[in-house]
Amino acid sequence: MAKKTGSIVKQAGVLAAAGILVKIIGILYRSPLTSLIGDEGNGYYSVAYNIYIIILMLSSYNIPAAVSKLIAEKLALGQYKNAHRVFICALWYVMVLGVAAAAVLYFFADKLVGPNAATVLRVFAPTILIFGPLGALRGYFQAHHTMSPTSVSQIFEQILNAGVSIGAAYFFTRTVPGMTEAARETAYAAGSVLQTGSAYVLGESAARGTDTQRAILGAAGSALGTGSGVLIAMLFMAWVYALNRSSLKKNIRRDRTGEALPYGQIFKLMLLMVTPILLSNLIYNFSTTLNQTIYFAVLREIQGVSEAESSTMYGIYSGKATIIVNVPIAIAAAMSSVMIPAISSEYAKRNMKEIRRKLDQSIRVTMMVAIPSTVGLFVLARPITQLLFPQRASLEMASSLLRGLSVTVILFSISTITNGVLQGIGKVVKPVIHASAALVIQGIVLALLLLGTDWNLYALVIASILYSGLIVLLNGYSLKRLLHYRQEIRNTFVMPSFAAAVMGVAAWGVYHGLYQLVKSNALCLFAAIGIAGCVYFIVLLKIGGVGERELRSFPKGTLLIRIAKKTGLL
Repeated sequence: MAKKTGSIVKQAGVLAAAGILVKIIGILYRSPLTSLIGDEGNGYYSVAYNIYIIILMLSSYNIPAAVSKLIAEKLALGQYKNAHRVFICALWYVMVLGVAAAAVLYFFADKLVGPNAATVLRVFAPTILIFGPLGALRGYFQAHHTMSPTSVSQIFEQILNAGVSIGAAYFFTRTVPGMTEAARETAYAAGSVLQTGSAYVLGESAARGTDTQRAILGAAGSALGTGSGVLIAMLFMAWVYALNRSSLKKNIRRDRTGEALPYGQIFKLMLLMVTPILLSNLIYNFSTTLNQTIYFAVLREIQGVSEAESSTMYGIYSGKATIIVNVPIAIAAAMSSVMIPAISSEYAKRNMKEIRRKLDQSIRVTMMVAIPSTVGLFVLARPITQLLFPQRASLEMASSLLRGLSVTVILFSISTITNGVLQGIGKVVKPVIHASAALVIQGIVLALLLLGTDWNLYALVIASILYSGLIVLLNGYSLKRLLHYRQEIRNTFVMPSFAAAVMGVAAWGVYHGLYQLVKSNALCLFAAIGIAGCVYFIVLLKIGGVGERELRSFPKGTLLIRIAKKTGLL
């Protein structure tokens, strides 16, 4: 396998493009899926998925990062035998833990998520067995600076996920005998005629029971789609590995660095590496599960809200607003995946200057996308939500939540990249400490807001902003102390913010102005996004926020330079 020599930005661009496409596919299929399972079904799916992710992190979710870091260190020193032994050890590691983790999900589902979401969680259980080998294969190729297999596998994964999720949800919900509208109206009318209330409650319970059963089975169908996607991705990665096996063996035969390390020693190295990364990513992502737990505890135990109603409300937050805001964050996730092996390679050679340069470049490029994304989501929150999730009952709420969450695009992007750098230089305990401190603080604030105010879902938004902001501050302090890194402000934040502000005005004006002439939300939205993108690019070039050197490092950078020169922007 040939080792790629492209820049971090170009490598991340491959993953980011795939990540964004995956997120877009995810959003597009969530709309018809929500029509099938409703906000209540979204709530059950989100509750089960959040627990599934936590168990997955304890078993194999962190394997790509750990494997890519360990293998990149060995490859930087020319130790191809040991690099391959790390991969073999990782496969055994994930298979053993995968069996245990899947068993926990299946047999303790009721205790972990409650009766309604337990069915969904049990469908998720086998996915953990498949994800482990997939993660090891992705980490192996990322360590070789080959991002294309991971990118293509992610796309295949999401396409099959979308198809199976919708198909299974449709089939499963049709197995529930429905209550006709006439029967529903008769049940409700009986209560008002009798004036006793008991008939009304009985009729409402029957209708709600049928709807809830459909929501549960529909959410289980969506979970089946997740497992199907992971399976096709794993098979694809195994096929790519088989194609490259001969060149991998050739590199191993050329290894003249010394004897191969014993598997026992490699396993110890893996445990020392995986455990801190596991804790870091677990705590970093545990905020969603903690906030979910606090939210349901306050609403159900203290305020007396039913499981179905609270799950429906939570489904608006997690199944709509959060899904949309996660699209641009995919760029930072891709950058972090590329950063870990790249930084590890440089750190193995103690090249601190190059590490600082790559960190500066990564944050700057990410902000060029994250800042305008934040402004765009804030300005166009309602039309975006209306296009993707047109359900009128929750449209205004979902739009407002998206507007509030838009700022987390910037904060989570920075925290994701800085977490990757700290892990890459071997300071894997630092992110654990930072995430733990932020988690405690935001958890307390969330509980106080839910108990002392009627802000409800908006309290979750505030907690998310607080959590990501605290990690940015703590990670920044550690990088300054460990790497003597000073964050550049003007080109990284000020200029993109100015260009994004101009872009935001243009986007708002184009959408609302065009809507007065053409009453089509989709047409006006796409026109506003297209013009806004052009405005941002033009303004950023004109004020010197990006130059030819930066553009050249972008994917298709030479094409961007050619366009800019022909139009007189450069």
